[in-house]
Amino acid sequence: MTRYSIDKATLIDWLGDGLELAVLDIRPTEDVGYASPLFATNLPAARLDAELDHFVPRRVVRTVLVDGGDGAAEAATTRLAQVGWTDIHFLEGGIPAWVDGGAGALPTFDIPGVSFVTKVREERQTPVIAAVELKALSDRGEDVIVLDTRTLSEYEKAHVPGAFGVPGAELLLRFADIVPSAETKVVVSCAGLPRAILGAQTLIDAGVANAVSYLDDGTRGWTDAGFQLETGRTATYGEPTDDSRRFARERGESLSAKDGLTFIDRQTAERWNANPERTTYLLDVRTPEEFERSHLPGSISSEGGQLLGVSYRTIAVRGARVVLVDDLLGSRARIVAHWLARRGFEIAILLHDFEAEQRAAA
Repeated sequence: MTRYSIDKATLIDWLGDGLELAVLDIRPTEDVGYASPLFATNLPAARLDAELDHFVPRRVVRTVLVDGGDGAAEAATTRLAQVGWTDIHFLEGGIPAWVDGGAGALPTFDIPGVSFVTKVREERQTPVIAAVELKALSDRGEDVIVLDTRTLSEYEKAHVPGAFGVPGAELLLRFADIVPSAETKVVVSCAGLPRAILGAQTLIDAGVANAVSYLDDGTRGWTDAGFQLETGRTATYGEPTDDSRRFARERGESLSAKDGLTFIDRQTAERWNANPERTTYLLDVRTPEEFERSHLPGSISSEGGQLLGVSYRTIAVRGARVVLVDDLLGSRARIVAHWLARRGFEIAILLHDFEAEQRAAA
């Protein structure tokens, strides 16, 4: 072992000690796939030097690099230690050493999204509809609408015909403008399971009057049943109306009535962010377009719907404090907090008047 290396047993201990820890899988993205087996943040070696500060804001955080067993992590660790990373390490043998003997009983950096949402489904008995049943409803002209909760770029590539693109954190804010009546059957879809289940259960937990279910296996289930998908941004949301905002406020408050949310002001967030003893993320959960127009200094654009299922893509420091930044309505932040708090994250919400800020700057 070198001064920077750790073995498998040490990483297992660190994953369970409750202290701040960053684990970066530096293999190429195509090798990592859905982040298995560690479910750590993927930051390929080619981008590591330029972007590590973005993912791990404090260079004193205990940080472990994991490679494919090719020595890339050792070289990167030595290099980063020379430029100020004071607690940087690499896993001896990389992923091959980690999975040697089987990965089934090993701890993970984050809770895999599928594991979390299937537990939610079992506990809440989230209603489900099969593709053949949905197709039959549509063919009969029934009052049914499909909401696709993936990112709009994913939706654009392929979706169930007639579906509306509504990313998961936007569901309450856009619902009243898209769903024609309380009698309309609502089916929530994604590419597989996680975002569809959480989307459907979000609407149910928020107390919407509609019958809500998720599409079993999403677009994959649709094509497996022999049906064709549709491409393009065929149907999505516009600027929310006053009615939609009122609906989002009412349903959002209902959703989080028992969540015990913590709301903070901007000064508190800035003080936390400047604390040298603790890592704080300021994650703006609005749409990327809204973030581009105006955002708080030091905040990161982190579309809320993505945080629900793949938080490890953004939150690289385990044990960090997470501040969700939203507009004054706060419906996106309430949805994200509703689920992330259940995954063990320490969450606070910061609501900011971005519209007033933009008017003042005009």
